[in-house]
Amino acid sequence: MSAEHDRFFPAPYGTPQNPWRRPDGSIISCTEKLKVMQENLDELCQYAQEALEDAVLMGCDEDQVKEAFLAAIAELRSGYAPAEEAPAKDTKPPR
Repeated sequence: MSAEHDRFFPAPYGTPQNPWRRPDGSIISCTEKLKVMQENLDELCQYAQEALEDAVLMGCDEDQVKEAFLAAIAELRSGYAPAEEAPAKDTKPPR
């Protein structure tokens, strides 16, 4: 694939080419976390697909609906502080 293609169509999230990252930029590699992220993304895409199809069937403009979805996603805010990673298992607790 060309660099031009990669600029417009990056690798899917959660792949080695485009991994999930923490706010500090480090890569999330926990298999269970990656599995949950993929399941959540798949579920979100399925709901969005169904909502888009409903909107088009009701006569809405597809591009406008997608624009509304993007605006709604952009307004989402987490109610949680970033998760702290557990210390490595070989690290002894302080005395």
